[in-house]
Amino acid sequence: MTGTTALQEQAAVEPVDPAFGANQWRLALAQLLSGVGIASGVAVGAVLVEETSGSTQLAGFAQTATVIGAGLLAFPLSRLARLRGRRVALGLGFGLGALGAVLILTGVQIGQPVLLFLGLTLFGSATASGLQSRYAATDLAPEHMRARAMSVVVWATTVGSVAGPQLSAPGAALGRALGLNHLVGPYLFSVTAFVLAALVTVSMRKPQRPLHQPGVHRNVSMKECLLVAWRHPVVLLGMVAVITGQMMMTVVMVMTPLHMYHHAMGLEIVGIVISSHILGMYGLSPLVGWLVDRWGAQRVIVLGMGIFLVAFAVGILDALGQSHLVRLIPALTLLGIGWSCTLIAGSTLVAQTVEPELKVPMQGTVDTFMNFGAAAITASAGTVLAWQGFVGINLLATCVLVLLVVVAVRAKRVPVAVH
Repeated sequence: MTGTTALQEQAAVEPVDPAFGANQWRLALAQLLSGVGIASGVAVGAVLVEETSGSTQLAGFAQTATVIGAGLLAFPLSRLARLRGRRVALGLGFGLGALGAVLILTGVQIGQPVLLFLGLTLFGSATASGLQSRYAATDLAPEHMRARAMSVVVWATTVGSVAGPQLSAPGAALGRALGLNHLVGPYLFSVTAFVLAALVTVSMRKPQRPLHQPGVHRNVSMKECLLVAWRHPVVLLGMVAVITGQMMMTVVMVMTPLHMYHHAMGLEIVGIVISSHILGMYGLSPLVGWLVDRWGAQRVIVLGMGIFLVAFAVGILDALGQSHLVRLIPALTLLGIGWSCTLIAGSTLVAQTVEPELKVPMQGTVDTFMNFGAAAITASAGTVLAWQGFVGINLLATCVLVLLVVVAVRAKRVPVAVH
């Protein structure tokens, strides 16, 4: 009863900016649209590169190029958000993602691999904007409900991301009907979705009170953000939870379609498994946000680590026998839930434990290394899959989990308030 009263008193004394509600639904709608665009491409990207190049080892570089693009643009977009506002940064990010999808279509049609990979790199800009949107959701949120505000926007991706892979087969049919390579057909949906997401985000309302006082803030470098994180174990835990969670999720998710493809499963079956994974990523995010506000971010990170471990174990069991949906669907669903725990809890921990001047640059730094980490691990994923199969992929992800465990143990006895 005392905890409830305290929350009520905190809500009563903390006024909510009128733009908070209006911007929340805009961010949610943009996330839904970007989810369609991103998932449509992810479902076929690795297969497209493998069929185009004839090499399984190169297949992982499809996602690697996209993730590198997200990493390269994360910090510049966060700096732009700090200087010009979230509307400009998010709108530009989604717009560049649409341009990337157009270049992918063009590169495949004219047989220019360089243009194809440039398009895949720019495609990652939509991912960078989508990730930045989760932080934008907390900008105007009362302190006692930041994790829930973030989780609602993350949850909005559910509909779009689950629907996206299901557009693989219709996209292929549309591509054939237009005389295109059938595997680039889904990227037609990506172009439309990203353009609409850009239009929605640029319509966001300006906050009644500015988030940063013009002329007062200094230019914060990425190096300074990294030094702050290194000095504070709790901040470092939040950062590492987001980075390693993305690495583990990405390497297993990206290689799963190829693992299934090698077991003669068609695009429709691949779409079902990827949809179950994305449902796990986003479907329970409001519950995860509530748990973070209720239990604390560090406990939810530990919960995420346990879920990841179970997901890898089930994935290994599937790889040791005849691959089957009975094992793949639970493994990929749990993989998504573990990612949701580390992303929301880790992001909230970062937002809560750094001073306001460092908040936006730190967010950009986290997202930069999150994407570079995922790019590094997916760059080796094709080779690992060819060498040790799907067992090797899950063992590789388990090694990353060990790093998160070490950082979590170091931060266990450190208080959260480390401004």
